[in-house]
Amino acid sequence: MTNRKMFFTMLWGAVFRRRSRAMMAVIASLVGAATLFCLASVCVAVPQQMNEEMRAYGANLIVTPASATGKSQGIDTATVRNVTALIGAGHSVKSAAYRYESVRINSAPYTIAGVDVKAVRALNRHWNVTGDWPGSDNVMVGRDVADALGVKVGSRVTIGYRAADASASASSSASAKSDSDESTETAESSAQGTQSTQTTQGEQTTQATENGRVSSDIMDNNGTEFRIAGIVDTGGNEDSIIYATTADVSKLAGSKRGSDVVEYSVNAMGDELNDIVNNINRSAGKNPNSAVKAQTVTRITSSDTRIIAMLQTLFWIVSLVVLVLTLVGVGTTISSIVSQRRNEIGLRKALGADSRAIGVEFYVESGIYGLIGGLLGTAIGYVLARVLCATVFGRAIGFDWLLGAGSLLLSVAIAVIASIPPVRRATRIDPAIVLREE
Repeated sequence: MTNRKMFFTMLWGAVFRRRSRAMMAVIASLVGAATLFCLASVCVAVPQQMNEEMRAYGANLIVTPASATGKSQGIDTATVRNVTALIGAGHSVKSAAYRYESVRINSAPYTIAGVDVKAVRALNRHWNVTGDWPGSDNVMVGRDVADALGVKVGSRVTIGYRAADASASASSSASAKSDSDESTETAESSAQGTQSTQTTQGEQTTQATENGRVSSDIMDNNGTEFRIAGIVDTGGNEDSIIYATTADVSKLAGSKRGSDVVEYSVNAMGDELNDIVNNINRSAGKNPNSAVKAQTVTRITSSDTRIIAMLQTLFWIVSLVVLVLTLVGVGTTISSIVSQRRNEIGLRKALGADSRAIGVEFYVESGIYGLIGGLLGTAIGYVLARVLCATVFGRAIGFDWLLGAGSLLLSVAIAVIASIPPVRRATRIDPAIVLREE
């Protein structure tokens, strides 16, 4: 019998004839591989899954006019389409455009936003709306507005448009659609430019439009009557705004123009989101007549990053602990196996086997235990990760073959590394002492 054949014969006997000890080693590797693969799969999937979940809580990117012309005319439909196409290249995206105007109700100033109801509803799924969303001749008011006016769903209010109030609404309208200082400044300056232009135009037309909706008299309560279809309660700046359809706002103001702010919810985060912003700003800079300025909503994006970083850190810490426990468990099992075969090792050394050959056999045996445990553990870990993601996020995850290969290699490596100390002790056994004990 050749040395190679003898090697595999003894290896076969060690693995399959001593099933109880082999099972212990396989189970130790299996538990470690299953836990590590499950945690790693979830850790890899969490950023994408969390990012998708966070997109239900509003926009993470806003676009406002950047040039003086753009601020007076707003962002036209063609520009919005081009920016949306640029953002949507390789990313899922939702968007909603807002046109802000200053209005009067019972002589008190308020801000009204003209919106595409379907787009805003899809973008802001977290809004708590009592009643219905705005429609033709129907508005939706924020909770603060409803409390101030003492109205409820079904009430009717008269809304008057005064161009002279335009500049007063800029700050409130901008801050309502931005959560970061930088975003507020940009949106505010955009609204101010738009509203001041309207003031000039209003003065030139002697403050008059159809049905007397524009008035320079601060106590003039004339306007258009709207029914309150719903009340929105978000706990944020949205509660101080009146929402109407874009068509109703254009009719109320007596003119059509572009949007003051366009919000985007992009399935991207971190550096990837910043790259999108930079691309938009570079592309817009090439066409000053339709230039826009894009920026991230800092509070939303920083919250995304912070939450995901915390979860990933937690997963990796737990993974490290499991890795150490697996190393100890496999090492203890291999040490027990080596200890039980102490007499066999002594006899083999007495018959002329060198320490290197004995060590290689034990290392290969440990690697086989790690491979079998890794295969079974990876499969079980994938099932656990799939169930966990389906339970928490309501979505299934695919099998990551690269992660699976890494799990197998790590299981084999841990098993071999864990066997080094007991094998080194075993190869130092004095055969004379062992035989004397026999």
